[in-house]
Amino acid sequence: MKGTAAIREHERLIHRRALRLALAGLCVLALVVFLRLTRGDWTIAPGRVFELLSPFLNEVERRTPEAIVVRSVRLPRLLAALGTGGLLCVAGVVLQGLLVNPLAEPYTLGIAAGAAFGGALGLMASSLLVGPCAFIGALVALVAVQTVAWRAGGGRERLILAGIIVSAFLSAGVTFLKAIAGERLSAIVLWLMGSFAGASPGAALAVWATSVCTVVPAWLLGRRLDAVSLGEERGALLGVDERRLRGLLLCLVSLGTAATVGSFGIIGFVGLVVPHLLRLAIGPSHRPLLLFAFLGGACLTAIADGAAQSIGELPVGVLTSMIGGPFFCWLLLRRGAE
Repeated sequence: MKGTAAIREHERLIHRRALRLALAGLCVLALVVFLRLTRGDWTIAPGRVFELLSPFLNEVERRTPEAIVVRSVRLPRLLAALGTGGLLCVAGVVLQGLLVNPLAEPYTLGIAAGAAFGGALGLMASSLLVGPCAFIGALVALVAVQTVAWRAGGGRERLILAGIIVSAFLSAGVTFLKAIAGERLSAIVLWLMGSFAGASPGAALAVWATSVCTVVPAWLLGRRLDAVSLGEERGALLGVDERRLRGLLLCLVSLGTAATVGSFGIIGFVGLVVPHLLRLAIGPSHRPLLLFAFLGGACLTAIADGAAQSIGELPVGVLTSMIGGPFFCWLLLRRGAE
């Protein structure tokens, strides 16, 4: 009885902590949305912003400079940052759960490098080919990582090592493409740095559509992901087809990563920092973790984009890498000490 009471008390503690975290996250999100829509080179009053966002705004008002700034510049950029950050964090949660490794995310597993190589290859031909080529590149990188890991003996740890190998090879490929890009060099370099400047409504909508296609199936498979994350062969004992689940979720992660990289370039380490901190706060259960990760990643990326813009349109990918690089090093050292 005492054991049961202790478990229930622990569950209540986790629920209260999750509720407080959700309220804090929503408050941060509201503040970020408020600041990103009202502040900038041109400060617009909050009341005026709400008026301009009304779906019943007449045609004359839609053509005013204020309306163009809010509806065509700030809102798409904000939505793009929120959707990208949330999608990358969900990808990080899925990969860390599948591989039972806190270092796993699209950028350490080689998927992002594949999307970058494919996107750069497509950009050399036409900007319209960036998205499709990025997705193909991500899938090819995923197949290469799984093949190398399988030939090396299989196992989750070998997937990480294979990801590092494939990522290094594809990064060299991107460097080669930049060397022969000619007139396209500046476009490739700026795209790879990662930025939401100039984000179009179509790109923002595409990222959010991809987010729904990734987050909803991942959430529905959350219980199975819990079983698989218990360790090798534990999922099979609980009736989960681990190989099939891994293939499906890895394809979803590749789709999400390709959508973000193809639209906005490389924005690294977002999917590494937030999921790890959230696991410490609310525990390992994947269904709530996926929702919190989307919220936390959205807030972090939007804040980083605002900071990058205030500095002078610094590429947001540079800023997230400056934050995530030391965090990755800390995780690696902490994991080695365990």
